[in-house]
Amino acid sequence: MPKEIERKFLVKGDSWRGLAKPQFYQQGYIDTINQTTIRIRIVGEKGFLTIKGKSQGIARSEYEYQIPLADAQQMLQELCQKPQIQKNRYQIQVKELLWDVDEFLGDNSGLIIAEVELENENQIIELPEWIAQEVSLDPRYFNYNLTKFPYKNW
Repeated sequence: MPKEIERKFLVKGDSWRGLAKPQFYQQGYIDTINQTTIRIRIVGEKGFLTIKGKSQGIARSEYEYQIPLADAQQMLQELCQKPQIQKNRYQIQVKELLWDVDEFLGDNSGLIIAEVELENENQIIELPEWIAQEVSLDPRYFNYNLTKFPYKNW
């Protein structure tokens, strides 16, 4: 079973900005039960369907499939709750780890989160100097929850 093991952190300062070029992401969520998440995402000219299981600490099952762009656009329009997540993602390689730095837009403007996927839950990592507080277990920072409780309303 595919598994996502991910830690999330707030980002401080701007020293990370020159390390990568951003790519625009738009994503929405379809309501489910049992803490399963169904996400529709557009990255550039590609569409994706992702199904994630219930989080257990920093791990959960994850299945992701590329879908036709037109299907993703229609699902975002017709099936996903509003507001949707819009963000610029910067992928920054730091030694052996690839960090995704998400600069949120729209209702979540001002929020910048760095995520890193790990091989196992006990993996020791060296934090870049632009990493601040860890928020891995704080549900307010889950993208799904940012659609229901946008950062601008905190």
